[in-house]
Amino acid sequence: MFDKEYDVIVVGGGHAGSEAAAAAANMGSSTLLITMNLQNIAQMSCNPAMGGIAKGQIVREIDAMGGYSGIVTDRTAIQFKMLNKSKGPAMWSPRAQSDRMRFAEEWRLMLEQTPNLDFYQEMVSGLVIKDGKITGVRTSLGIEVKCKSVVLTNGTFLNGLIHIGEKQFGGGRAGERAATGITEDLINCGFEAGRMKTGTPPRVDGRSLDFSKMTVQPGDDKPEKFSYSDKTKPLNHQRDCHMTYTSNEVHDLLREGFDRSPMFNGRIKSIGPRYCPSIEDKINRFADKDRHQIFVEPEGWDTVEYYVNGFSTSLPEDVQFKALRSVAGFENVKFFRPGYAIEYDYFPPTQLKHTLETKLVEGLYFAGQINGTTGYEEAASQGLMAGINASLKVQERDPFILQRNEAYIGVLIDDLITKGTEEPYRMFTSRAEYRTLLRQDNADLRLTPKSFEIGLATEEQLKRMEEKENLSNAFVNFFKDTSVKPEVINPILEEVNSAPMKQSDKMFKIFARPNVTLEHLRQVEEVETYIQENELDQEVLDQTEIQVKYSGYIEKEKNNADKLNRLEEIKIPENFDYSKLKSLSFEAAEKLRKIKPRTLSQASRISGVSPSDISVMLVYMGR
Repeated sequence: MFDKEYDVIVVGGGHAGSEAAAAAANMGSSTLLITMNLQNIAQMSCNPAMGGIAKGQIVREIDAMGGYSGIVTDRTAIQFKMLNKSKGPAMWSPRAQSDRMRFAEEWRLMLEQTPNLDFYQEMVSGLVIKDGKITGVRTSLGIEVKCKSVVLTNGTFLNGLIHIGEKQFGGGRAGERAATGITEDLINCGFEAGRMKTGTPPRVDGRSLDFSKMTVQPGDDKPEKFSYSDKTKPLNHQRDCHMTYTSNEVHDLLREGFDRSPMFNGRIKSIGPRYCPSIEDKINRFADKDRHQIFVEPEGWDTVEYYVNGFSTSLPEDVQFKALRSVAGFENVKFFRPGYAIEYDYFPPTQLKHTLETKLVEGLYFAGQINGTTGYEEAASQGLMAGINASLKVQERDPFILQRNEAYIGVLIDDLITKGTEEPYRMFTSRAEYRTLLRQDNADLRLTPKSFEIGLATEEQLKRMEEKENLSNAFVNFFKDTSVKPEVINPILEEVNSAPMKQSDKMFKIFARPNVTLEHLRQVEEVETYIQENELDQEVLDQTEIQVKYSGYIEKEKNNADKLNRLEEIKIPENFDYSKLKSLSFEAAEKLRKIKPRTLSQASRISGVSPSDISVMLVYMGR
């Protein structure tokens, strides 16, 4: 049946598997994607959205390197928001609500149009390993497929167990069976495995909701998009989301079911995501809060199905239903399906190299939730990197590794490999010590040339990036070289309550003032003429403004990087009182008290202690 040896076999067709298969195939490797159900390729198992804080940066990085996630998101988005716009550009994070059905369909169609990529629907139940090297996979029908490398992207399917109240049953996702056999093979090879859990909220019928009792959450007035390419366009109309709140009454109703909750009665022993807790976890951990936000998100353009974001739960379905009916706007709610928790196998990522190849078996790569991460974007980026490196290995070329100062993807993988994780890992801007460098607006400038060198990003992508870079650099130089007279600029400075000029000066210095924007400077004739004559688009204008305004911060960040490399010598007193450091995150203080690191270097490698937490400690210790 399979008479050829594939270069790369990708097991699993979720976000990690889809990006891995696309990357390997686009780099010229003969690739086979094996998944349990081809109808569910790139299924959004949880919320129907891509991007968000730090996650949006990752999607743009994937796109900059020639991955598909950005294009698919743009083509299937129903709402777009740039989060954190009130903060500095290092914090700006794009997020899009997606049409769940069209998202999966678009991914499937794009993969089918990718050369060098074959598909097969079946469960992989075993790995063929000889002399410490992967040589193929075995399916549940007993078929062996030969290959030179394998990327495992099994998501929540490895020995998956679904919990709804007292009920539990095997499954990798609602309505789909669990995958068996792979965990056992890996343990026999000497791998260490663990269990994690995640959860999902009920899906409800939008026709049964009263949106007049909720707050409307519209998209941006001028929506942007994820992909740097010309293959997509920003939305010209959008669907609204809505927001409502739980109450003390809702919390009391939920508490009534705690004795039947698998999370509280001990049936679930694994750890769930800290930053996406279940509703029962929230009301237990934050008992002082009398309400929690609920975001009501449409699942697509035309469907009446809604996702109840913020109400993830594994409580019995009758308890879920009764409590949700006490939420404003949900008084007559009808369920499409209840929420549930799922436990699954993962493999601590300290067993991997920075290429995502396992240390124990040559040619075997792990990507996504198998590594202990949570989130579509985190999974997709690992899939991309595993697919790239599996392909490079087969082609006997040097591996491709992104450093912490080059990409959020580099931060993510370095965190996993060097720190490991005991709870589902989620990316945040605070995890990156170089976040002023790793903005969402410059992912193409950072990564497209690197990706082009290894044969993934196209020449068209590279040319587009170089044009943007040249135009923005030239515009920055225009501000450095062009002087402006007081009589021209002072009326504008007065408008923004900025100190007037007494003599002519370079426009760069004026533009660098915090309250002076490019929109203000466009009132100066030379500036507007330059923009029109050079036909500068919004992307170039944004890039120029950021480069002018944040040049000082970027320089400072490079200096901080040098300091962080000297942490090995800085000792922490044995009984150090972390409660003195009010700026430490709650998670960092908790982990530091528990682990008691001896040096700042050791502290910096603890999962949950971010570079900004280390900076707080550096300041406190007078360094």
